[in-house]
Amino acid sequence: MTTAPSTTTDEAPKSAAPAPSKSSWAPLRPLVLRLHFYAGVLVAPFLLVAAVTGLLYAASFQAEKIVYDHELTVPVGERKLPISEQVAAARKAHPEGTISAVRPSPEADATTRVMLSGVPGVDEGHALAVFVDPYTAKVRGSLEQYGSTGALPLRTWIDEFHRDLHLGEPGRYYSELAASWLGVISAGGLVLWFSRRRALRKVRGTNGRRRTLGLHGSVGVWAAAGFFFLSATGLTWSAYAGANIDELRTSLGHATPSVSAAAGGEHAGHGSAGGQAGDAAHGVGLDKVLAAARAEGLGDPVEIVPPADATSAYVVKQVQRSWPEKQDSVAIDPADGEVMDVLRFADYPLLAKLTRWGIDLHTGILFGLANQIVLMLLTLSLILLIVWGYRMWWQRGRGSAFGRPIPRGAWQQVPPQILVPLLAGVAVLGYFLPLFGIPLAAFLAVDILLGEIAYRRGRRSYEAGTPAK
Repeated sequence: MTTAPSTTTDEAPKSAAPAPSKSSWAPLRPLVLRLHFYAGVLVAPFLLVAAVTGLLYAASFQAEKIVYDHELTVPVGERKLPISEQVAAARKAHPEGTISAVRPSPEADATTRVMLSGVPGVDEGHALAVFVDPYTAKVRGSLEQYGSTGALPLRTWIDEFHRDLHLGEPGRYYSELAASWLGVISAGGLVLWFSRRRALRKVRGTNGRRRTLGLHGSVGVWAAAGFFFLSATGLTWSAYAGANIDELRTSLGHATPSVSAAAGGEHAGHGSAGGQAGDAAHGVGLDKVLAAARAEGLGDPVEIVPPADATSAYVVKQVQRSWPEKQDSVAIDPADGEVMDVLRFADYPLLAKLTRWGIDLHTGILFGLANQIVLMLLTLSLILLIVWGYRMWWQRGRGSAFGRPIPRGAWQQVPPQILVPLLAGVAVLGYFLPLFGIPLAAFLAVDILLGEIAYRRGRRSYEAGTPAK
């Protein structure tokens, strides 16, 4: 939220000592007001970009189904062909690259995807997905694909725009900055709203800046929980804060586990008779591997990853991210098709599960269309809050004075027993969230410098015989 405070006595800090207040928030309110105002003004552009691109991403799942309907769906036939025949058809049409994974048709009207890596013209880290009719083995097309959710070009473009503005690694700093500050600004807005007199919170019967503030605060309060969630989950895969979170999870023994894909044993290297490492025909082949995974209870949708080398196993993993999640995985020996290792999602550590659910909820996958609608409402709320925040900044001006700032010195009104723990908490938060801590430190340094310059100018004017303003 980007609340820009009004100039009423209830909102603006005073230079004199405040009158005693029954509210425990009273000493903090001027300080929170100044932080919320400046954070909103300076960080809001980054939040606006994140909100707009997030809105587009939430809508991209349904758009993808419409745009790529020909590749994704087929008429329902009588019997699906063996997966090996479908892959052979894909390889005949696209012999380039190597097979990195295969996703058998998960539904009666869905195509099979054969993913190829190392294909000329396909971006690094992406794959070429070849779509095969599971009933006729006819190739219905091929598209570039990215990520574990199988994002196709439209969603991939929006996803990368939301994540890094198509600027690569440096662009990720913008989204981490937005995620780092969203929760802080929301928390400040809640403090300001609930420390405000009830009579001043109403929207009906008000106009001007008072009405804008009422709309901004009311919508912000209702959306705050969603903003906290988006902030926390968005940080889990950010550059700096994400690394800190991963390190914390690892130290607690709650890192995301993975099935062991090392074949080993007396059969190591004996499974190459049917093909080369990285080829779907490696060892016993896809049909027996898929049958072994089914026998272990791995239902659709699944992804089959061929052995990476002569000493590796096939890995079959469930890839359903919608509720209930299916994330079980098995490793299968390419020599004889025996199951070597099994990993159940139910056995994941708690923080690994929470991370998985949080990311899938953040990206609109966990609860499907309903999840995506809620995300669109949240991003629309954030856009409105930013617009109202800047409008309040405009309305705060008088005549030609656009967006007058909040007076300095608010921290001096906070008792030490509150200020010291508050500063300690902010320091810890800034350490774990560098793109919150560094901008905050920079803002404070500039603010102190400007205050000192203003003080010295005023002192010189006073000494010269001119009253300081």
